[in-house]
Amino acid sequence: MEHPPFPIARPRRLRRTPALREVAAETRLHPDQLILPLFVKEGLEEPEPVASMPGVWQHTPASVREEVAAARAEGVRSVILFGIPARKDAQGSEAWNPEGIVQRALRDLRDDHGDDLVLIADTCVDEYTDHGHCGPLRADGSVDNDAANACYARAAVAQAEAGADLVAPSGMMDGMVGAIRSALDEAGHAERVAIMSYCTKFASAFYGPFRDAAESAPAFGDRAGYQLDPRNGDEGLREAHRDVAEGADVLLVKPGLPYLDVLHRVKQATGMPVAAYQVSGEHAMLHAAAERGWLDAEAVIAESLLSLRRAGADLVLTYSAREVARTLG
Repeated sequence: MEHPPFPIARPRRLRRTPALREVAAETRLHPDQLILPLFVKEGLEEPEPVASMPGVWQHTPASVREEVAAARAEGVRSVILFGIPARKDAQGSEAWNPEGIVQRALRDLRDDHGDDLVLIADTCVDEYTDHGHCGPLRADGSVDNDAANACYARAAVAQAEAGADLVAPSGMMDGMVGAIRSALDEAGHAERVAIMSYCTKFASAFYGPFRDAAESAPAFGDRAGYQLDPRNGDEGLREAHRDVAEGADVLLVKPGLPYLDVLHRVKQATGMPVAAYQVSGEHAMLHAAAERGWLDAEAVIAESLLSLRRAGADLVLTYSAREVARTLG
């Protein structure tokens, strides 16, 4: 039997001890890569737990400051805010009220942390409309694309002026990034405020618990007419390229785990900073399995986040950001 001209590599040599595995690791998690989503609700006396999302709360303006302070102490540097107003209307006008719930929270958190905290604001109106859709409606019940973009632009400017570092348009309207970029630039925020666009937000079945937390379920119909069809990957690439052309600074893929292929393709095709959202349904199912003793919560959450990083995510939005940051030390 002939021998090969060189020794055959044995990868197991680099797996033998924890120290060897650590130095050979190709993909890593760090607290700076984690973004903590937070819900702040107007009119609450005390924070309220979200039953379908273990460990997640609807916060008061005071308790969200406490939560962020604790997260920052544990190493989490970035948060994204979702607001639940006391008053809703057909336009979602509380989204751009200078004294709206998110704008007040942004100012408070900027006062608390200065530039040591990255503040991101979700920029949409579904939590603010009385019908739960992502923009004003036409007579036939469909969302008026251009009217929605005008709402997003007003909200983005209000969020920027309240202290947001990034605004994150999530409504999946055609041209939303361009409309927001133009409005921010005209308001004097060309150099200071970036856009993290939900470039590939799918009409997913994994959003149910989020709608409990944000109180944003549509009053009728669904959002399949403007969110991406889960069957379409190429369409997601086209959306990503369009958002880059319109001025997006970061691209966001949502959900995360069911769309690893799309996440990888977006990163490879654009070379842009890319974020992935480990959404409420992913969070809920992992915790539900752990509560039944079927899975180790800490291990599967870490593994799922590593899978997002390995697929191409530079940043990950996860409700487990604090817990993961603590384990990373």
